[in-house]
Amino acid sequence: WLREYHIDGFRLDAVHAILDQRPLHILEELSQAIHREAERQGRLIHVIAESDANDPRLIAHPAAGGYGLDGVWSDDFHHSLHSLLTGERQGYYQDYGSLDHLARALRSGFTYIGQYSPHRRRSHGRPAPLAHPRQFVVCAQNHDQVGNRAAGERLSQLVSLAQLKLAAATVILSPYLPLLFMGEEYGDTAPFQYFTSHSDPDLAHAVREGRRREFAAFAWGDDVPDPQDPATFERSKLQRALREQRQHAALQAYYRELLRLRRSIPALATLDREGIDVQVREEHRSIVVRRQAGESRICLILCFAEQAQTIPLSLEPGTWLVRLDSEAERWNGQGSRLGDQLAVNSMVNLGAQPWSAILLEHEDDS
Repeated sequence: WLREYHIDGFRLDAVHAILDQRPLHILEELSQAIHREAERQGRLIHVIAESDANDPRLIAHPAAGGYGLDGVWSDDFHHSLHSLLTGERQGYYQDYGSLDHLARALRSGFTYIGQYSPHRRRSHGRPAPLAHPRQFVVCAQNHDQVGNRAAGERLSQLVSLAQLKLAAATVILSPYLPLLFMGEEYGDTAPFQYFTSHSDPDLAHAVREGRRREFAAFAWGDDVPDPQDPATFERSKLQRALREQRQHAALQAYYRELLRLRRSIPALATLDREGIDVQVREEHRSIVVRRQAGESRICLILCFAEQAQTIPLSLEPGTWLVRLDSEAERWNGQGSRLGDQLAVNSMVNLGAQPWSAILLEHEDDS
């Protein structure tokens, strides 16, 4: 794979289900082999684990007793965000649903670091204080979370445009590595349904029945598309022509702006735990994220309220530039309640639209 096909990374599926009792775990052995080859070739090759175990050993250095993988998916981040946006509480989503769940994921990468999990009926996870933020991969949707819904609905089919934009800002402006699911950036509306082409009829039958049993905990009903039906595959194709329509084009431009801001503002581009502060404002259904890198300072307000809010904020005196308001008219929103900048002495009352994200950057007077 590395020498003949020149791939630049591995995403290892469901590593929590790999059982290996040897002193040298297969994941550590694999990581060592890949990184040795990467060094020989003089290039970066990433090894990222998909796991719901919240186990920091996956990404810890072998000298610290870990497996030395480069990154791990944070299912907690997705589940916390999804449950806040959709209100879903079935299955594993019963472990989430509060602002504090998402705030914990924003602070440390994981939500559950040893607390009791109602869904699992046991304590779950472990703290990862030595992990670097770049080792956590976060998203609002991915092939697992969409494809493993009974009908394969994308987030664009479950929430409003305002909520889609809030989700995008939460992910892309987070201190972690953002993962975008194909078509998400312009709000593709086609489902992404689980499809197969098994030649063994017994295996195909087992897959059908297994998925029906799996979905029982989510109360999604029995109408599950047949993975073997070619129509299931055809329904799942992207509708790229949507990008030519006004609302979808504006959403794609919004994603590009988020990525530009992440690259260009040092406080966002620098992935460092030291300069991060996350606060929950329950009375305003909001999360306030402050980040700093050198002289660069930002304040990100994530408003999950269903009504417009006036949020009192304590900010460093000076001029704060409004770098983004997801509900500005240019993003097909209701219109921003802010101007281009805020003159702050110490406190400011910030007007936020429902389901919105606002990014403020302190203007450097030097």
